[in-house]
Amino acid sequence: MPFIWFLMVVMALPIAAWGADATKPETPTLTVAGTGSLTVAPDTAFVTVGMETAGKSLAQAQRQNSAVMQKVMERFRALKLDKERIQTSSFTVTPEYRPQPRRPSEIPPSLPEIIGYRISNSVTVEVRDLEKVAAVIEEALAAGANHFQGLQWALRDEQQARLSALKLAAAKAREKATALSEALNVKLVRLVTVNEEGHVVRPLSYAGRSMGAMVMPGAGPPISSGEMKVEATVTLIYEIKGD
Repeated sequence: MPFIWFLMVVMALPIAAWGADATKPETPTLTVAGTGSLTVAPDTAFVTVGMETAGKSLAQAQRQNSAVMQKVMERFRALKLDKERIQTSSFTVTPEYRPQPRRPSEIPPSLPEIIGYRISNSVTVEVRDLEKVAAVIEEALAAGANHFQGLQWALRDEQQARLSALKLAAAKAREKATALSEALNVKLVRLVTVNEEGHVVRPLSYAGRSMGAMVMPGAGPPISSGEMKVEATVTLIYEIKGD
């Protein structure tokens, strides 16, 4: 065989093999998704209350704020709340400035003059005895707190609820795959891919508001924990083949 013909045959072999791979049909698959959900009762509440004070001097505003927050902490201790479950969640100091008078544009503005200070101090209480939630809010009001900044329900062990929801979702996805394979007259060969996602739907929390607007002294606020929904979705991809 002439050398030139031999070279052309050798060069043609990889091209033929590549062309065969490129035209190979894709593996057929079946994709299904299942959703699982369950409702659980919250076992924990996070209550955030605070005090905002203003004074001509920083020391004055701080004294007023500290006096009230000290009373709030005393009320919490009287409720036998664990000290480690009470945490300062926010503390801010904001200067208040004298309004700038109007002046012609060609005159540069003067330096702002501080005429007072505003201090905001908030604490978040983790309440594990839900019977005490209303009392925590009421006692904070009685002590002089003037801001209610949130009530959030929670589960101490969310992971267990998530796993239960995932099991439900996976079972529903498998049921779908079996039903579809029978209806389409195909066989489930093997599980190729598994994807999962989940979340907890919490009851709506009370919006932050002034304590006085929320409840009047001597009348406990109506508090209901309701239920929380835990949802999960599982997506399965199976390799299939015709029977």
